[in-house]
Amino acid sequence: MNRITRPSGNRRHAFVGALVLLAVTTSSVSAADGGPGPLGVTTEAGISTPGSRVGALFGPGGALEGGHFCTASVVRSKARNLIVTAAHCLGGGTVWFAPGYRDGRAPYGIWKVTRTYVGDGWSDDQDEDSDIAFAAVETAGGVDVEDVVGGNRFVTGRAAGATAVTVMGYPNSRETPILCVNKPTVHSATQQRIECPEFSSGTSGSPWVDADGEVVGVLGGHEQGGSTADVSYSVLLKDEAADLYRTAAGE
Repeated sequence: MNRITRPSGNRRHAFVGALVLLAVTTSSVSAADGGPGPLGVTTEAGISTPGSRVGALFGPGGALEGGHFCTASVVRSKARNLIVTAAHCLGGGTVWFAPGYRDGRAPYGIWKVTRTYVGDGWSDDQDEDSDIAFAAVETAGGVDVEDVVGGNRFVTGRAAGATAVTVMGYPNSRETPILCVNKPTVHSATQQRIECPEFSSGTSGSPWVDADGEVVGVLGGHEQGGSTADVSYSVLLKDEAADLYRTAAGE
């Protein structure tokens, strides 16, 4: 199952244009190792400051036009304008990021992607082991997206399953995000997997956030995130991901 299949139709969504400044917090969606509830159970995500860093990607039809097709999240950077997603989510045309998107509204603004960063493995061969990407979004009125919702640390070199993670994303059949907490396991030398039901098309790019508020995985990789909605994958974040992040973040 292709995780970026777009829904049919061209439904118009309401847009709330006001930017709401939030206090930056380092707390994670997942409050502790093991998470806030039973592992491997998917629920609708509530409204929270950490959750506002996760948003839906919309395509070239215009801001909030035509339905969302992937997920992305804000990560810390010098320019305070960086998001991370799966490489297979970024392929041409204008893309818009709506953090905290819910029920047709974008409470923290809609941010136009202005530059994308993918590794050579993806740009040359669409190698599933390179299925991770970063994107810079425009500044709006002198304010950057990280000023509005904060950002999670992007961390490489963590072993799969070192701690439970919270996965949060936007199935393109829903207008609210879902989340699941579980411990990833090793799929291969380059990929990790997690058992979380209902992560269907649209959830590619969903961040895997540990208890310290660190992004340690991004839904994608093997089979562009998985051929079923119940098991998802991520590239193991190693040297290639670290180099790509340094380039995108200007470090």
